[in-house]
Amino acid sequence: MTLQLRRESTPIRMRNYGRIVQDMISYTASMEPSAERDALEVYIAQCMRQRNLVWNRDQEAGINRVREDIIRLSDGKLRCDSPAFEQLMGQPNAAGTTTAKKKKK
Repeated sequence: MTLQLRRESTPIRMRNYGRIVQDMISYTASMEPSAERDALEVYIAQCMRQRNLVWNRDQEAGINRVREDIIRLSDGKLRCDSPAFEQLMGQPNAAGTTTAKKKKK
């Protein structure tokens, strides 16, 4: 007996983020405003920054670009205006480290 896997037929809107991020955004947009929703927005933004760094190694996507993409993918339902999201803007990149290289001794 073989099981048929259900295949999602809707197109991916932004391929550099992938279907999982797109599904997380649609799930979060369907939630009522709460602290859990704000935490999910921050988590999604961190995932998007990491994926964007892998996809575009030459240019670093700022958090403003990620914010615009979240708003675009959620059709304006997520605004990314929580204090935790603003705190994320202060981080240099997704890993929380600077991009400067260390000098060898």
